[in-house]
Amino acid sequence: MSVRKLAESDLLSLERYSRERPEFRARVIAHKKNRQLNVGGHTMWLFEDRLTVQYQVQEMLRTERIFEAEGIAEELEAYNPLIPDGRNWKVTLLIEYPDPEVRRVQLEKLRGVEDRCWVHVGDLPRIYAIADEDLDRENDVKTSAVHFLRFELTEEMAEQVKGGAALAAGIDHPNYHHELRPVPENVRVALTADLT
Repeated sequence: MSVRKLAESDLLSLERYSRERPEFRARVIAHKKNRQLNVGGHTMWLFEDRLTVQYQVQEMLRTERIFEAEGIAEELEAYNPLIPDGRNWKVTLLIEYPDPEVRRVQLEKLRGVEDRCWVHVGDLPRIYAIADEDLDRENDVKTSAVHFLRFELTEEMAEQVKGGAALAAGIDHPNYHHELRPVPENVRVALTADLT
C-alpha cells in the first residue's frame, strides 16, 4: 500500500492559507523536530512526509501568488516525489556553513557527499542514498548545498524498524565522516510511522 500523494483538493486556498498559516506553520515546525537529524554539525537531514511536503507546496503557492490550476499542478508535480511511499525514506539534505567563503571551499571538498549518506537498521547491511534523481546537483567544481535523497528499505529492514530495531545514520565521505548511533528515539519513532 502506498502513501497517497497530494492533490489540489488537499491544499488550502491562498486566502485560507493566509488566515491559517501561523497555526499551520507552528504545527509543521513541531512536526519537523521529530524528522530532523544533524549529522556532524554541518549537514541537516529532513525526512520528508506528506505534511512537510504540503507545507512546502503551500509556501511556494503563497510566495509566488499561484492560484491557477495549471500552476498548482506544476507545484504538485515538482513536490509529490518527495513523499515517501511506505517502503522508503526521502530526505532533503542541507549542507550548512554560515560563512559564504567557508561554504564555497567546503562545497568544493564535498563533491559526491550525497552518495555517501547511509542508514543502518539493526544488524542488517547499511543502505546508501539514491541521490538527486530529478537532476544532477553537482559539477566538476563543487556540490550543491541542497540534495534530495531516497533510502530504499527491504521488507526485512522495514519489519525490523517497526519491531523496534536500532537505527543509525551517517556520512562516510573522505572529507566528512560522521554518524549518529543510535538515531534519537523520537526520530526513529516518526520514521517508523512512515512505513507500511
